[in-house]
Amino acid sequence: MKRIAVIGAGAWGTALALHAARAGSEVHLWARNPSAQLANGAMPRLSAFPLPATIKVTDEFLPQADMTLVAVPMKHLASVLAQLETTSPLVLCGKGVKPDSLHFPLDILAAIRPGHAGAVLSGPNFAHEVAAGLPAAAVIAARQDGLARSLADMLGTPAFRLYDSTDTIGVQLGGAAKNVIAIAAGVTIGAGLGENARAALVTRGLGEISRLALALGGEAATVSGLSGMGDLLLTCTGTSSRNFRVGRALGEGLSLAEAEAAAGGVAEGVATSQALTELARRSQVSVPVMDAVAAIVTGRVLLKDVIEELLARPLGPEHKVPDAFSR
Repeated sequence: MKRIAVIGAGAWGTALALHAARAGSEVHLWARNPSAQLANGAMPRLSAFPLPATIKVTDEFLPQADMTLVAVPMKHLASVLAQLETTSPLVLCGKGVKPDSLHFPLDILAAIRPGHAGAVLSGPNFAHEVAAGLPAAAVIAARQDGLARSLADMLGTPAFRLYDSTDTIGVQLGGAAKNVIAIAAGVTIGAGLGENARAALVTRGLGEISRLALALGGEAATVSGLSGMGDLLLTCTGTSSRNFRVGRALGEGLSLAEAEAAAGGVAEGVATSQALTELARRSQVSVPVMDAVAAIVTGRVLLKDVIEELLARPLGPEHKVPDAFSR
């Protein structure tokens, strides 16, 4: 029986623990407060899914494991990685960019634990559906040859298909950027601009992700795959997406604080929008949709003015790369 450690007992970490247990592994689920486990044996963030006996909830890290899945928010990733004492490969399951350093998850791992085997897991996955065992697919990406495939074979099942990749930049960017575009998609619906407008905006947003991925050293094919277009489609259309719900509330006229309260918590795309627009600026890549989201969430520009500016942008050939400074 494989031993898999999962760090983080939020919705995504708990869902991954449930999946790993169904796949036949012994699972140690690390939680800041193990006593928060509900009377039915479930964790608070996924209260409808009791944990089987093969999942042990603990506040101690498992030093010896075949794989460690790290499913914590980006703001806690560095501190958690600094505390971990394990030689097992680390699979980072959070999505985003650290605002101050502009580091992706694997950059943070490399800075804190140089040389440690690491990978990222990303794709179009809602936690409650993975917890329920519904069919899903994702990508595991690692820089080391063969590592992603071995990890995917260890964790994947026919119901949770895991593909492998060496394009860590493209996979990480897709997972981070989709939250930003999802806010824009929600704004479009909340403001009553219609489904046609949402489809056009998401398509243009995908183009921005592709341009930025290429500029950072990623691959265009990755952006059209599960961790790019797949995750983007799910997050921009599924009402389970907090980023989409926050955007919709903003489009309806709520403040950012009110929108996040209505959506049930902080949306990752808010902070990520600032980081990605700065990365784009440094790379001289045009990202008008991401710029618009950053302007809205920081209150620099009124929503109606952002919409008017986007609609007034000059037209040209669809696939011509726009001037980096014509935003």
